[in-house]
Amino acid sequence: MTKLLLFSDLHADVDAAVDIVQRAVDVDILVGAGDFGNGRRHVERCIDVLQSITKPVVLVAGNNESTEELRAACAKWPSVVVLHGSMVVIHGITFYGLGGGIPVTPFGAWSYDFDEEQARALLTRCPPNAVLISHSPPKGVVDRSSSGQRLGSVAVREAMDRARPRLVVCGHIHASGGKSEVVDGVAVVNAGPSGMIWTLD
Repeated sequence: MTKLLLFSDLHADVDAAVDIVQRAVDVDILVGAGDFGNGRRHVERCIDVLQSITKPVVLVAGNNESTEELRAACAKWPSVVVLHGSMVVIHGITFYGLGGGIPVTPFGAWSYDFDEEQARALLTRCPPNAVLISHSPPKGVVDRSSSGQRLGSVAVREAMDRARPRLVVCGHIHASGGKSEVVDGVAVVNAGPSGMIWTLD
């Protein structure tokens, strides 16, 4: 069994990052599903705290930082991998990651977003039985906003239905943070800043 610590949407909250560091001692791998900064700024605030973690860490960017900005902030952190349309195998587990807001958010040009067609292209190589990490949740699953709207991604949902991942980790929709659902045997976790420990058999 492999213990994961799943988290997302720290949004430059240093105290939340400190809490993740403290909880890292009890797990094997950490997974961060995006939004480390705010409005493409202060990405390094949480990363500078998190990089004391020596366990393997897998991250994707949110819509509040680009993949390039996240990789730059993580440049001196040897145990981290930043994924975007790519995968890595750690302890025999395949992780496939996709960053950014999907579909395009209403927040404006600063937001690091992709439309559904771009997301489909980035998800084509997601293999079966992987841990799929996407900042945006799949459509209809842990994606309900505070106003009750379903704001998830159709492309992520299609990838989930096709590839049957062993786990989907997401964030982005704060009102669904800390919630999980199982859909057709696939567990989906909207991790949130408090984080959630998940055991893979």
